[in-house]
Amino acid sequence: MATKVQSFMTSQPTEVNFPVTSLNETAIVQVSPRLSVLEAVGFKQTCQDLTQANPYPQKIIIDFQQTIFMDSSGLGALVSNYKTAQEQGITIILRNVTPQVMAVLTLTGLDQVFPIESSSDAALIEAKSVIEAPKNSSRKPEPLPTTHPSIASWMKRLIDIVGSLVGLVITGVLLIPIVVAITIDDPGPILFSQTRCGWMGKRFKIWKFRSMCVDAEAKKALVKNQVQGAFFKNENDPRITKVGRFLRRTSLDELPQFWNVLKGDMSLVGTRPPTPDEVERYEVPEWQRLDVKPGMTGEWQVNGRSTVRSFEDVIRLDLQYQKNWSLLYDLKLIFKTVAILFNRKSGAV
Repeated sequence: MATKVQSFMTSQPTEVNFPVTSLNETAIVQVSPRLSVLEAVGFKQTCQDLTQANPYPQKIIIDFQQTIFMDSSGLGALVSNYKTAQEQGITIILRNVTPQVMAVLTLTGLDQVFPIESSSDAALIEAKSVIEAPKNSSRKPEPLPTTHPSIASWMKRLIDIVGSLVGLVITGVLLIPIVVAITIDDPGPILFSQTRCGWMGKRFKIWKFRSMCVDAEAKKALVKNQVQGAFFKNENDPRITKVGRFLRRTSLDELPQFWNVLKGDMSLVGTRPPTPDEVERYEVPEWQRLDVKPGMTGEWQVNGRSTVRSFEDVIRLDLQYQKNWSLLYDLKLIFKTVAILFNRKSGAV
C-alpha cells in the first residue's frame, strides 16, 4: 500500500510507502526511515485506511525497524492513529522500536502508553540513557532528534540561562509588592501552575502569578471562547481579578516563567506553549509548532497577541518564527517585547 502525500511546504509531491502485511486479523505497517511531517501524513492515512476497512483488523502492529528519525509530526500521527484505533476497539502495538524512536517515546511518556514488542527492552535501556545519562559518562548515547536548528544552538541556550537569571532577580525584587497586591485583592495561592506541552509534546508545569479567581479552572466552561480553533481566549474574562488585569497588561504575571526557562522547559523566545487539550485537537501538520521550545515571547507576542482570533493565525506566526529563526532574530523579538510590555492593547496569553 502506498500513499501519495504533498507537503504544504513544497510544491513537489513525494511518494511515501508504508507497506502493509496482513495475517489473519493482524495488519503490520512498516514505517519509513524518517517520520517527519511529509511521511507522517501518509502514515496516518495508511492506518486510517486500515481502521475503515471492512472488515478491519483486530490488531495493528507498527514496525519501526527501519526508523531512525521521528519528530513532533511523527508523534502526532502516532497519537492520532492510537486514538482512532481505540474508538474502533483495535489494538495498536509497536514492534522493533529503534533507540532513536524509543528516546522520543520516553521523552514524552508515550513508552508507558503503547504496548511495545520485540527489541523494546534493549531500546528502552538505550533511550533512558539519552534522557538520564550522566554528564561525565564516556559513552556516547543516541541523541534525540534535532527537529529545528534552535534546539541544537548552545548560544541560544546560553542566552536563555543568562536572561532567566536576570529575570529571576527582577522577579525577586518585585515579589513582595506583587504578593501583597494579590493577597489583598483575592486571598488564595500566589502562584498558578498549569500543564503545558513543550518541545516534541513533552508536558511540563508552567508557572505564573495568579491573575484569576481561585476556582478559575472550574469556571472555564462558563466562559465563552472568543477565538476559533484549538486554543482559548476571552478578552473580558470575568474570572480575571482587578490586580490580575494589571499583571496581565504589564506581563508581570509571567515573571515566574523565567524558572521554566532556566530549567530548559521553555526558551526566552519561541512559540506559544499549548495546553494538552489543545494538542489533542491538532492535525498532523500542526504538530510542527512543537518542533521548537515554547517561549515567554515570540511572533504571537509582538504581533498583537490580543488580536489573534483564529488558530490558523497562531500556526502561521509559529511557523514564521521557525522559518526566520536566528540568534539575531531572537534578540530582535526580545527588544520588541520590551518595547510593548506596557502597551494596554498587548493583552494576555
